[in-house]
Amino acid sequence: MLLLAFALAVTILFVVLRVLGNPVFALISVGATDAEIAAAAARLGVDRPIPVQFAEYVGQLLSFDLGQSFTNRLSVGDEIVRRLNVTLPLTLISFALSVLIAVPVGFFAAWKARTWYGTAFSAAAQLGGAIPVFWVGILLVSVLSLGWRLFPAGGFPRTDWEDPGAALYALTLPVLTIALVAGSDLARYVRSATLDILGQQYLRAARATGQSFGTALRRHGIRNGVVPLISILAIQLSTTFVGAVIIERVFALPGLGDMLLVGIKEQDFPSVQGVLLFSTALVLLLGFAADIAQRIIDPRLRDSLSGNRRTKALA
Repeated sequence: MLLLAFALAVTILFVVLRVLGNPVFALISVGATDAEIAAAAARLGVDRPIPVQFAEYVGQLLSFDLGQSFTNRLSVGDEIVRRLNVTLPLTLISFALSVLIAVPVGFFAAWKARTWYGTAFSAAAQLGGAIPVFWVGILLVSVLSLGWRLFPAGGFPRTDWEDPGAALYALTLPVLTIALVAGSDLARYVRSATLDILGQQYLRAARATGQSFGTALRRHGIRNGVVPLISILAIQLSTTFVGAVIIERVFALPGLGDMLLVGIKEQDFPSVQGVLLFSTALVLLLGFAADIAQRIIDPRLRDSLSGNRRTKALA
């Protein structure tokens, strides 16, 4: 299913890009003749039938080649790897911070669900998850950068990560932006999972044996609550990556977001395809890893699979 989903994504993306745009018009000047247009199409290889172009593209993918950019003739794969120096740390740091925010907030909102402050925590999480991430970024820039001048409004050091302190300083506002929105969204799932655990019979039975609330929750509740949260964390990490790609434009960061938007503007098919396929593959792999992790943690999933196999064998 993983391979089938990726193959379907490759096909849809390839066809949609060629239906919606023509890269030739981004490379020629105004008033170009038909001969000049035809020559540009031949140079880019888009004058051939779409099935022929698709077969060539699939052949490139099988050799792990994402092609060359139409505009600057650079390798798309190398450019993605270079820009991941910004996007990947931004995603991982933002995700880690969002988890640190979501777990205590979600747990407290569930634990004190019947109090006014528990309700307030839940309402704050709902509000934070509903706010667009780019608006939060603009608000933080207005307050912390333009107003208080604590952090830079955008940009990234030319020396890249040679100076880690300067690089992390430049990523502070983008990280806070993504973490606040992602953490608020994730806190709602933590709250729901915690409420489900607190209402389970096995937790009350453990308390009846004399175990304290903390001991019963640690021994019996956390493991059962982690299983459904694994899928949520995988989805949240994917969402954080997408949010990082979007927020890079707000803070003028030279990551995958900038590459994607420039590629769309210039109708640079290889660049757009490369970024979107990388994003798609990342999302699919995270979902696949979440499925594997759930089966490792929860033996019931493994038993159900083996039970199905035994039933088929007996039949």
